[in-house]
Amino acid sequence: MSATIIDGKSFAEGLRGRIATAVEAMKANGVHPGLAVVLVGNDPASEVYVGSKARQTVEVGMRSFEHRLPADVSQQELEALVARLNADPEVDGILVQLPLPAGLDAEPVIAAIHPDKDVDGLTHANAGRLANGAVGLVPCTPLGSMMLIRSVLPDLSGKEAVVVGRSNLVGKPIAQLLLAANATVTVAHSRTRDLPAVCRRADVLVAAVGRPEMIRGDYIKPGAVVIDVGINRIPAPERGEGKTRLVGDVAFQEAKEIAGAITPVPGGVGPMTIACLLANTLTAASLRRGLTPPTF
Repeated sequence: MSATIIDGKSFAEGLRGRIATAVEAMKANGVHPGLAVVLVGNDPASEVYVGSKARQTVEVGMRSFEHRLPADVSQQELEALVARLNADPEVDGILVQLPLPAGLDAEPVIAAIHPDKDVDGLTHANAGRLANGAVGLVPCTPLGSMMLIRSVLPDLSGKEAVVVGRSNLVGKPIAQLLLAANATVTVAHSRTRDLPAVCRRADVLVAAVGRPEMIRGDYIKPGAVVIDVGINRIPAPERGEGKTRLVGDVAFQEAKEIAGAITPVPGGVGPMTIACLLANTLTAASLRRGLTPPTF
């Protein structure tokens, strides 16, 4: 029997609907959440992504503040803009679109964002809050991944979870979230001995390693929940010369015959990222005013 396919696109649509309802309630009480997105240069992929963020921000009833800077902007000017957004009472969330053009250092720019407006959850302060179990803003992809996990496995207590990948953006935060949900967590990586055997222990397997179809079907415990965070382009000669297709870090066709539930690529974790960015903006707007954030 094939696995249940976890439809991230449908889940994200429902999440945006719940966010829109919460935004309306906040506006009725005089609070109008706002998200500021900073785009430096004209990278085509970033242009598309920022446009999608702005559109979805407005669709849920929030204010969208776009700041587009030339690729040759100075480090000082970029950090000064972040400082102005920190001080702007109408801005609840700040997102600096990465990667930055050559010559700009992203680390001090991210560090300059006030933690309470850091809707990407990338500052050291928010990483520390997550590690300590304190209230804070969580990186969007791990947050969305956890929502998808809970949609098919609400109670994680005592479950064994394996995260393949230890990045600051996905691997480490999702491990912390799983731990907070009372799972027993193993973080595996390129130097893990006998990775297939480690993965086969997992009731929940999260693949976030950035290597196309690395996790094969025989890595998976029968009935496991498999969350594929990877987005990789590989050649697709069957589609024509020079054509490519998107695949995850999991060999989907093999895995779906063994797993209990699995996210596809595309259409799994990906659609959750912007939806969770909006959820984080709503959380930030609530926390900044001493309000209880909505639960999604």
